Amino acid sequence: MACNSQTVFLPLGKLSSSKYTRNTMKVYSILQSPRPCEDTNSDHSAMTSIASRIETSTRREIDLGPMVTKRSLTKRLMEAEERKSCGNGKFGSYGGRFVPETLISCLNGLEDEFNSALRDTAFQEELATALKDYIGRETPLYFAQRLTDHYKNRNGEGPEIYLKREDLNHGGAHKINNAIAQAMLAKRMGLKSIVTATGAGQHGVATAAACAKLSLECTILMGSLDMERQSSNVVLMNLLGAKVKVVEGNFKDACSEAFREWVGNLDTSYYLAGTAVGPHPCPTMVREFQSIIGKETRKQAMEKWGGKPDVLVACVGTGSNALGLFHEYLKDEDVRLIGVEGGGSGIDSGRHSATLVTGEVGVYHGAMSYLLQDDEGQIVRAHSIAVGLECPGVSPELSFLKEIGRAEFYTVTDQEAVNAFKRLCRLEGIFPALEASHALAFLDKLCPTLPNGTKVVVNISGRGDKDASAVFKYELDSMGRSASAN
Repeated sequence: MACNSQTVFLPLGKLSSSKYTRNTMKVYSILQSPRPCEDTNSDHSAMTSIASRIETSTRREIDLGPMVTKRSLTKRLMEAEERKSCGNGKFGSYGGRFVPETLISCLNGLEDEFNSALRDTAFQEELATALKDYIGRETPLYFAQRLTDHYKNRNGEGPEIYLKREDLNHGGAHKINNAIAQAMLAKRMGLKSIVTATGAGQHGVATAAACAKLSLECTILMGSLDMERQSSNVVLMNLLGAKVKVVEGNFKDACSEAFREWVGNLDTSYYLAGTAVGPHPCPTMVREFQSIIGKETRKQAMEKWGGKPDVLVACVGTGSNALGLFHEYLKDEDVRLIGVEGGGSGIDSGRHSATLVTGEVGVYHGAMSYLLQDDEGQIVRAHSIAVGLECPGVSPELSFLKEIGRAEFYTVTDQEAVNAFKRLCRLEGIFPALEASHALAFLDKLCPTLPNGTKVVVNISGRGDKDASAVFKYELDSMGRSASAN
């Protein structure tokens, strides 16, 4: 692809100078451009329409708005798929490409290669072999007997809890599903250099492993704050041959710098997105390559009990593992989809990562979605004990699913996640990542509301070896705070 651009990625600022209220649309983008590259009038109308109906909730459990009928829900899902297939990459009003025009041809080329690879039998066979023999799929759908017993009521009744064991993948997380596929796509395009950003380090490890396997150069940018908390993954990335660059700040800052580095080398490098955000086709690509999680779950559920799960639960940072589990079931309206965000120190504290629960709509990293932002439209730093949940933006597709009421979104605090981490260790002998621990923690609130025998699948998106020291430190700090209070 003949693309050359030295565009600097900087904030655009808010839409106008008018004073903002909580129901007002705000836009923040790190892609500097004189104007969005999509049709300005239609996008402004779409944003105005959304702004008129957005009402951000500051409560732990969000309002889903008016009841959506099965007919209207299915219709809206189908319409969204039809619009997306036309090439604009939008989920309802969310997504799109808010980027400089110099990047449009590159994104068009990427989309063409992606669509071609999906139809290429040889590519699909190579990917299937890598998923099976290199990554170790399929991952088990594990019946957590002791965890199930823990949530039974006095009458011995309660839901049955199954864990989708993405922690057993090579590299220890779901991230490798997407990383190996995109690395193969980059090689198919004749590109030899990969650049990416990572937060918790799991995507970085996955990308480094995929690049080592396929003989690709790998540069990974990581925030200084994240490197301190995830030092073990930094060691692994270096051992796998990746060049790890430190960026002052956290994942948000690393992403911005990774974009800059990619834009400066468009002819030779490939930006390997690990999150379900960014300009089209990035969110669709990540979701597509992660959808193997839900496809396997459907097959395994049929084998185990001859039906579908009743409830699917996954943590939400940007949404890659949640969409990986949810997408297969979007049109199965009898299957509840529940996403759990990082409540941090509590919603009222302002130190959280609850983008969908408390955020507002804007443009960030080239796409429209829900964001954590202040009254001036500037991005607010996210907080969670789980580094992988510290994202100020979220998937356009999840934003759409929230809007139409197809998926539910809630939060749990750092303390609740730590409790869930320890609980699974002691009851099942499994170390969940702190990210996945948020999904597990929500069982405390969910299980008492479910009928006996309800089949619940929780996505264990990664393993928690990397988080053991963070949990230990959190417990020590908690004891120190308690001692000071007394």
